[in-house]
Amino acid sequence: MFYKIVMKKYALKDLAPPTPPLFKIDYEKELNAVQWEAVTIREGPVLVIAGAGSGKTRTLVYRLARLVETGVPPEKILLLTFTRKAAQEMLRRASMMIGSHCERIRGGTFHAVANIFLRKYALLIGYESTFTILDRSDSEEVINLVRAQQGLNEKRHRFPRKNTIAEIFSKANNLMKPLSYVVERDYFHFHDDLEELVSLQGRYQEYKRRNQLMDYDDLLIHFRDLLENSIEVRADISQQFRYIMVDEFQDTNLPQAEIIRLMAFSHNNVMVVGDDSQSIYSFRGANFRNIMDFPKQFPESRVITLEENYRSTQPILNVTNVIIGNAKDKYDKNLYTRKNRGPLPVILAAENENYQSRFIVQKILELREEGTPLNDMAVLCRAAFHTFDLEIELGRFNIPYVKYGGFKFIETAHVKDVLAHLRLVRNPRDGMSWSRVLMLVEKVGPQTSRNIVGWIQKNQGGDALLTFSQKGKFTESLRRLHTLLESLSRDGLTVADQISLVCRYYEPILKKRYDDYPRRLKDLEHLQAITERYQSLERFLNDIALEPPNESVAGVTPPDSDDERLVLSTIHSAKGLEWNTVFIIWALEGKFPSSYAFNSDDEMEEERRLMYVAATRAKENLFITYPIRIYDRVSGTTFSEPSRFIKDLPSELVQHWGVIESDDCQSFRY
Repeated sequence: MFYKIVMKKYALKDLAPPTPPLFKIDYEKELNAVQWEAVTIREGPVLVIAGAGSGKTRTLVYRLARLVETGVPPEKILLLTFTRKAAQEMLRRASMMIGSHCERIRGGTFHAVANIFLRKYALLIGYESTFTILDRSDSEEVINLVRAQQGLNEKRHRFPRKNTIAEIFSKANNLMKPLSYVVERDYFHFHDDLEELVSLQGRYQEYKRRNQLMDYDDLLIHFRDLLENSIEVRADISQQFRYIMVDEFQDTNLPQAEIIRLMAFSHNNVMVVGDDSQSIYSFRGANFRNIMDFPKQFPESRVITLEENYRSTQPILNVTNVIIGNAKDKYDKNLYTRKNRGPLPVILAAENENYQSRFIVQKILELREEGTPLNDMAVLCRAAFHTFDLEIELGRFNIPYVKYGGFKFIETAHVKDVLAHLRLVRNPRDGMSWSRVLMLVEKVGPQTSRNIVGWIQKNQGGDALLTFSQKGKFTESLRRLHTLLESLSRDGLTVADQISLVCRYYEPILKKRYDDYPRRLKDLEHLQAITERYQSLERFLNDIALEPPNESVAGVTPPDSDDERLVLSTIHSAKGLEWNTVFIIWALEGKFPSSYAFNSDDEMEEERRLMYVAATRAKENLFITYPIRIYDRVSGTTFSEPSRFIKDLPSELVQHWGVIESDDCQSFRY
């Protein structure tokens, strides 16, 4: 029997290929062509040379969003910046554009990331996860202690001070060079002390390890060594972060560049963003060669240059392009803007320093009358002391100002005293904090403090303070300290509870020690307010060490101060900021550039970059001033030549002004 088979016809459709992912952002519309190119690169090493005001942060933020929108898990992305605030701001902006996924991106400073992994793998480097982080002043105190133990304080000739020794040790770490190299290159006058400095460095390292301490440099050096020496750790971290982005790469030191190379070894998906023309922090260990040699470290690198400036007018950019165009070693770029109109920058020669100051004051008052607020004007200087005469003149005319610099909040003695008690809760082996805490106890001097610290470290039980064998008038005070430390260790206390206990204990001590204790109490109130957002003492202590608040509350802003204040700042402190009007003062050969740079090509090139950074802070008005016939007592010479960076600027790019007294001698004209 035969069956008829009925076949159903199935029609083939003309299917379109899969559609690309739908983006919430029209990246090509939101960015200029070069930014879009940088943002859309996904794989491989990329160097973005971002000229001043060219939208560097915007490029980073949009690339973060783009990576997530193309399907990269946020946890696989690492953003490294030089402040936690910068990382948080970039992640916040990315989250606002595409949603909360970007909050899962790891963002922070090199030191913060190193801290996280060093605690995770602490045993591999011979540490416990509860180690304490020393700030710079703490490091100096440890150096001073070890120096005294070696009897170096008693040498007949002058041995380097503790802060100088800390600088030498830090520079050796940043350069990844032996101490002998640094001493012979930068501190040759201490050549005869080299052997003792090397010995001191070794004992300093031993002391830190024995007391479970790390300074800022240790965080980077130990992390770099951990990555170098453990293939398992290196592979784990490299796989964890498949995409690495670095901001301000020109400011990295050698260990940081090494860390990037090691973290990316399995994929090389690294984008670094920076500007070689703004590399001005060699005194902090920044290595100009890192950004110049990136293509050598990553041979497949793509180099993208952002040249469209969104800050300054073209007349200002014409001047800055000439200043940096004369640099010996650089990436070629020529900044341009769509803001074609604006006044030519002014080069002003003043008869003396006071004429310079008077000109600036008069011009500030004129600009304010014309509608420019004080806080949109800045006076930038090569060194902080260059503004002393100007400050007197500003005071004469009651012009309020703020000057960037001074003690950081975390470096004040009373804040360090309070934090020392909390550090002991986390790391009872912290001999430095024990010394600080014990020196607050009445009737305890340096020798007794050393004896007690030795006893505590020998007898690590919780009652070591109470069993100290030498009885004295301080016994009851030690009992109160012991009670406090026991209270701080109770379960269930918040960080705010702990700091409140310490402050109550410390307040009577504060009042005895400082005549200005009411102002210092305000700092402690501020410290307590900071702790309110912390659930973990470890996290609080890490953050306060790695990202401390910048200023002390006491005395920063008088109650009756005007909200509108002129800015006085060193150029180093002004990087990343901008103002409508900028005055660059003391542009005098021997002052800016500094005479100390005359014998070093590298230092002179950094001076040039300083001038470039200063000039590119201005949006509309730029004034570069210098006094003439200035006698320098140190060198015994008279400085009268304008800075080499402005001396040969083409006359069609600038206005040349001078100042004279007016007829009534009450003011002057230009």
